[in-house]
Amino acid sequence: MTTIDAIIADSALFKGLSPAQQARIRAIARTVDFDRGAPIFHEGEAGTGFYIVVQGTVKIFKTSAEGKEQILHIYGPGQPFGEVPVFAGQHYPANALAVEKSRLLFIARRDFIDLITAHPSLALNMLAVLSMRLRQFTVQVENLSLKEVPGRLASYLIYLAEEQDNPDSVRLPVSKGQLASLLGTIPETLSRIFNKMSAQGYIEVQGAEIVLRDHQALEELAETGRLVA
Repeated sequence: MTTIDAIIADSALFKGLSPAQQARIRAIARTVDFDRGAPIFHEGEAGTGFYIVVQGTVKIFKTSAEGKEQILHIYGPGQPFGEVPVFAGQHYPANALAVEKSRLLFIARRDFIDLITAHPSLALNMLAVLSMRLRQFTVQVENLSLKEVPGRLASYLIYLAEEQDNPDSVRLPVSKGQLASLLGTIPETLSRIFNKMSAQGYIEVQGAEIVLRDHQALEELAETGRLVA
């Protein structure tokens, strides 16, 4: 199985489909490459299709009138993005940019609509993924509005452990500066919190790898949002 075939087979959008159905997806997908820092689409552009990451990392973000960037999502291999306009027929609601040199699969909206019209079962997986995305976004809004930064960081580390299927350590998919934007803070504040969490035995920071030392304490911190001074 080629890498692209494996990405399609393992993607949450298409997992569980028969090999024949996955082959139909492969037939309408094309690969596109983006250099590090290259824009993939801009907020307000017509949603002509959606993407799946094959290699690399992509960030989804919005920019305020003052130029402040708020990262909404970080996506890695196997993860789809930009899929909402496929159903809504609207514009992309945010910007997408390649954090590093990336290879993506692009599936045009018109081709995909034709495919799910002929094979409606394909739409069920996509609806499930969109429901999961809505839940994740709701949690993110709750974290940003109700929790202090330590609780946001603890919640994110727990989320990464589940996503990466590794309860002992996680690897940050982006720089700490970009992580600060994702968590709605500034790099200096995030560094102080990393240091304090390390000193108190929650975690151990080894560059981009974060060893999770005390799971119960992290879960409590994610719930309460506050570090003991």
